[in-house]
Amino acid sequence: MNNLAQIESLIFISGDEGISLTDLESITGFMRPAIQLMVEKLSKKYQEDDECALVLLESDQTYRLATKKQLAPTVKQYFEVPLTTPLSPALLEVLAIIAYRQPITRLEIDDIRGVQSSASVQKLILRNLIEEHGRLNAPGRPFLYATSNYFLDYFGLTSLTDLPALPGMDDMSDEDLTGDLFLNAFENRKQEENEDGTTTKGNG
Repeated sequence: MNNLAQIESLIFISGDEGISLTDLESITGFMRPAIQLMVEKLSKKYQEDDECALVLLESDQTYRLATKKQLAPTVKQYFEVPLTTPLSPALLEVLAIIAYRQPITRLEIDDIRGVQSSASVQKLILRNLIEEHGRLNAPGRPFLYATSNYFLDYFGLTSLTDLPALPGMDDMSDEDLTGDLFLNAFENRKQEENEDGTTTKGNG
């Protein structure tokens, strides 16, 4: 993988929070002037490619990817899916991870799932199921996310202690954790409630 691709991948995975020039330098080991040249090359590539949806934004030497302004109506529709629709498996997976590991950063969620989670996090915020819970005292000061009070009502919980225990959690390392583990715990609880004749708002 070439150097430019490494820089591009780090900017992509940093999501809405972006990544600073200092962090790019620290992670890759590349010289700062070389990174700045690669960033300029990326920006030019996106601008000149009419079939590319992305644009590179820079603020205070922090870089992030966004969609071009012309695509705003399309992107807006994505985030305006009716809030009454059931949560998708991807949203449930992200929500379950946050519920069990809160407060947690978006990058930590990505590490557990193995995929980017920015859009899912934003949708859960719009649904008022999660909220920002300060920032982590680490490079880039990423946001921490936690479940909201509405989350408890949505799933018929009195408190977070009502969440079912994760099997074998005490013996697992972070490397053993997967999104499916958290999602399955959520799904098992919903099944138990249905068998008891109770329902949660999460079904519709």
